[in-house]
Amino acid sequence: MKNIYFTSLLFLIGCSSSVPDASIPLADHLKTGMDFLDQEKYVKAQEEFQFILSRGTGTDYGDDAQFFLAESYFLNEQYILSIQEYENLTRKMSYSPFFEKARFRICEAYRIESPNYYNDQSYTEKALERYREFLDDFPESEHSLIVTESMGALRNKLAKKLYETGVLYMKLDEFEPARMSFDQVLEQYYDTDIVENTHYEVIQSYLREGSVKKAEKHWLTKGKEYIVQEDLVNDLTLRFSENKE
Repeated sequence: MKNIYFTSLLFLIGCSSSVPDASIPLADHLKTGMDFLDQEKYVKAQEEFQFILSRGTGTDYGDDAQFFLAESYFLNEQYILSIQEYENLTRKMSYSPFFEKARFRICEAYRIESPNYYNDQSYTEKALERYREFLDDFPESEHSLIVTESMGALRNKLAKKLYETGVLYMKLDEFEPARMSFDQVLEQYYDTDIVENTHYEVIQSYLREGSVKKAEKHWLTKGKEYIVQEDLVNDLTLRFSENKE
């Protein structure tokens, strides 16, 4: 019984020691939280920042604590939680010196959460939406180049998903649905890396269903400008010559 009591007492002492001391000034709690953040002790940092927010909302300490609480989640790879805390800052503290950085971090968190192209792309689309809003609001931001590059990569991912859907239909000899997917790529993601292969597949879909004239028309009016890889050009040249014989 004594051992159980002693163990329970140690547990309670351990739990109470993790609670920030209310008698210590908020400035000291902020410094402690920042020290934990630098040491990558993110949970301990979160405890300090949350304590400040419970007592210092509306003060300079509260502003700092809100941002660095979000940062502690972001750096700990808890990206969805970080978004919630960055959003708290952008909604309630638009005057904050961290406002632009918080907006950028929200974009980055959604980008990181964006999965491979074959999975659901909700986070990809959300990241693109937030990046566009960021560029609209901060066109001269130091992050502009990173934002533009990230948007390009995300658009490539969405284009790849549509393209692979079309390729799947091609394997099933479902040429009309395949072209519908390919057309979406060409209309919505005309500036992505997959455009050349998409034009190639459109022409192949016409050839495989026996619509040679439509294949030739697409090649002459659209595909020829984009299809430059030697192996693709040679393959189409051979296919066209075979259909003329």
